[in-house]
Amino acid sequence: MNITEILNRRYSTKEFDTTKTISDEDFEQVKALLRLSPSSTNLQPWHFIIANTKAGKERIAKGTQGFFQFNNSKVLDASHVIVFCSKIDADEEFLNRILEQEDKDGRFAQQSFKEQMRGGRKTFTDIHRYDLKDLQHWLEKQVYLNMGSLLLGVAELGIDAVPMEGVDVKTLDQEFGLREKGLTTLAVVALGYRKDTDFNATLPKSRLPEEEIITQLD
Repeated sequence: MNITEILNRRYSTKEFDTTKTISDEDFEQVKALLRLSPSSTNLQPWHFIIANTKAGKERIAKGTQGFFQFNNSKVLDASHVIVFCSKIDADEEFLNRILEQEDKDGRFAQQSFKEQMRGGRKTFTDIHRYDLKDLQHWLEKQVYLNMGSLLLGVAELGIDAVPMEGVDVKTLDQEFGLREKGLTTLAVVALGYRKDTDFNATLPKSRLPEEEIITQLD
């Protein structure tokens, strides 16, 4: 694997080939990317709504109407579409749910380690809840970590993708009853395979020069 080649190949897909679909085997790996993404204190404050049928994609496309119409075809023509949702809060019940899952999965060699994890995670959550007062924003940042992991991972699988913040999040929240579940929409990612006519596929990458964005310490 040459990571530079993969990074240069991936781009924000503007047109998907409707004749090509992601195999079940590859999509199992896509789901693994979603589940195994890193997050601060292993908080995992995310939920994903996935559609690969016409009916399912049409439901998600309700969020790409009106002002957001420019993203409608990306949702409908893609092989799979993922709605990235963030938790609105991280209450005691949710923190305990994570802790018990970690215990079940064998993360704690001693009971004291479990209690240390409980205290550490609560400390950071309380810092964002009470001191920095940015708890929901902090939770959303963890979901964006997941999205970045997904974009690089699917590129390695040869799958094209486009992340879209240009969606009506309120409409999607209502369509899937998210706020009642303590969740809210952040963005949508469409996955599939590029169409030959996609103009963006042949354009060169444009990034700020290395010397401008990297400071190498001696």
